[in-house]
Amino acid sequence: MNLLNYQTLKDQGYDGYLLKDAPERVLQFGEGNFLRAFVDCFIDQMNEKAGFDGKVVLVQPIAPGLAKLINDQEGLYTLFLRGRENKEAVNRKRVISCVSRCLNPYEEYKAVLDCAKNPDLRFLVSNTTEAGIVFDPACKADDAPPSSFPGKLTAFLYERFKLGLPGFIILSCELIDHNGEELKKCVKQYVDLWELGEPFAKWVETENTFCSTLVDRIVTGYPRSEAADICQELGYQDNLLDTGEVFGLWVIEGPQSIKDELPFEKAKLPILVVDDHTPYKQRKVRILNGAHTSMVLGAYLAGQDIVRSCMEDPVIHGFMNKAIYDEIIPTLDLPKNELTDFAAAVTERFQNPYIDHSLLSISLNSTSKWKARVMPSLVEYVQRTGSLPKCLTFSFAAYVAFYHNGKEKGENCLVGKRGENTYEIKDDPWVLDFYYDHRNDDEADIARAVVNNERMWGPQLAALPGFEDAVAQALMRIKAVGMYQAMEECLA
Repeated sequence: MNLLNYQTLKDQGYDGYLLKDAPERVLQFGEGNFLRAFVDCFIDQMNEKAGFDGKVVLVQPIAPGLAKLINDQEGLYTLFLRGRENKEAVNRKRVISCVSRCLNPYEEYKAVLDCAKNPDLRFLVSNTTEAGIVFDPACKADDAPPSSFPGKLTAFLYERFKLGLPGFIILSCELIDHNGEELKKCVKQYVDLWELGEPFAKWVETENTFCSTLVDRIVTGYPRSEAADICQELGYQDNLLDTGEVFGLWVIEGPQSIKDELPFEKAKLPILVVDDHTPYKQRKVRILNGAHTSMVLGAYLAGQDIVRSCMEDPVIHGFMNKAIYDEIIPTLDLPKNELTDFAAAVTERFQNPYIDHSLLSISLNSTSKWKARVMPSLVEYVQRTGSLPKCLTFSFAAYVAFYHNGKEKGENCLVGKRGENTYEIKDDPWVLDFYYDHRNDDEADIARAVVNNERMWGPQLAALPGFEDAVAQALMRIKAVGMYQAMEECLA
């Protein structure tokens, strides 16, 4: 079977959209599954539908990476976006042709710096993981390349500055708060550390736009178990197959002038340019992530194993809907239609027939997840209404029940029981130690101990009138009638 490249597609008589030659207008730090299924997918559509006419140069951020695979396929790869839209299952295939090449800076650092000479280059994109945006004072200007991503970026910007060329629109996609701002801080630290001079510092500030962004798409990546069959059906060998969900949203915090250069709207893409991305981040965390975290631990103890099955159960699905529409959405300040539309999309995403999203995988580190994703909605609901939200309060009791089941220690986990089966509870060691120390507490005692644990929650939960008692009562109900019936009673 021939490897995917332009000649292979020509020999097949491929009649889909392809862009073989165009100016390199984007430099992308990151060549992994996510950016290829998200940013590069959008750029490919802008090329087809809005005349963007731009190629993307990828830079492999770590060694080893995918540079050779990408170059062997001339930048081409097949992307499948799969999920549900308008209550129908969809499976869309697209050959992505916006990538020109991939550079390995550990073998060809000069080629990366040479990209700075390209006057057509205007956009820098990055996704170097949450650990990528860090300032490392051991990183030196004459390293080839500098070890940290912000160090590499600073060196690249300095190369551009020395040539007297304009700066860039920089789109950071790392999963940290205010990613663009944090990246800019690191760059400025390197400017000072490396003594690159006030003129360059001013150029960084005035000639470049560092944008914080919010990215939202589940990317399932290389479909290992299906790859051979998919390639057989495609008629070519594609070692870079990529898969993700249909839903996608990119919120970019920056000036509206960005839309003059990136024709998102003309291509009808789900991309927003806003003055402040914070409300959209809050919407995602509280509705999408909050729905997951508030539902899955109770759902697991009620007998479910994957998210999609939860959506097929009227009680668990009803519990999630009540939490979202009656208790979470009232705490958010975006227009209500935007919130309900996003919530409806969340349900379709959870129903995705192509993703078996394990409840136990979501349960990892649920203590910090509940604090970040659910607690703000609960506290805000109490502040706005003066009463406790029934489902979110119960979700805390379900969290306690899930952890309190861990009566035995395993390897870096506690071991709980669901019926005749065991499951692993994984969290920070101090959290596991706390629950193990309280393994023999009754419902009232464990509720009191957890609610008043300020290391977990700060003082906020203990300060909520009636919360500790409500959690204890919910735990007693779970013990008396089982998790499923106790969840059902929340819907009354």
